[in-house]
Amino acid sequence: MSFLSELKRQKNKLKETETVVTNVDGKRFIEKGDERQNIAQSSYGFVVDTKPDDIPVMIVDYMYIGSQDCTTKAVIEKYNIKHVLSLGINITVSVDHEFVECLDLPETDIRYLLKKSLSFIRKSVECKENILVHCNAGVSRTSTVAIAYLMQFERMSFDVAYHLVKEKRPAIQPNAGFRKQLKALSPGNVI
Repeated sequence: MSFLSELKRQKNKLKETETVVTNVDGKRFIEKGDERQNIAQSSYGFVVDTKPDDIPVMIVDYMYIGSQDCTTKAVIEKYNIKHVLSLGINITVSVDHEFVECLDLPETDIRYLLKKSLSFIRKSVECKENILVHCNAGVSRTSTVAIAYLMQFERMSFDVAYHLVKEKRPAIQPNAGFRKQLKALSPGNVI
């Protein structure tokens, strides 16, 4: 019996499964074998953040990261935040503010994000003024920029930078595409 024949014979023994797939646009469908069936209900193509996450975490002196919940006036005043860097979500604050457009998708090229973000952060840190770096949930885009900052200015490898940020904010998780791009960068040569 050939290997291909054996594979076909074994395939018939596999248990049939259903998988619910959610696209980036929020459309959901059930995949069963070669069939796709739309699900009537609509949902978001991302995790909805429903609980307050308003405590920023200091990664290095003067650089804090967090979710958009950290951009309230009370939090900004409590942590003496002088600058806010918003990644992919534009907010209104009463301090120096920079917005960088960025979608949290694996196929997004992070070079533009890093070029715009790292210089803004560096100016704040060099002036010894607190900066808050945030995105919607403070998980993917924010951690990508924080890791890249450590790689560029602290000359850390990806693994060392990732573990440092993860230790301080366990919720971080750069998406697979961002992670792959960061791993391809050399310490000190990020931008």
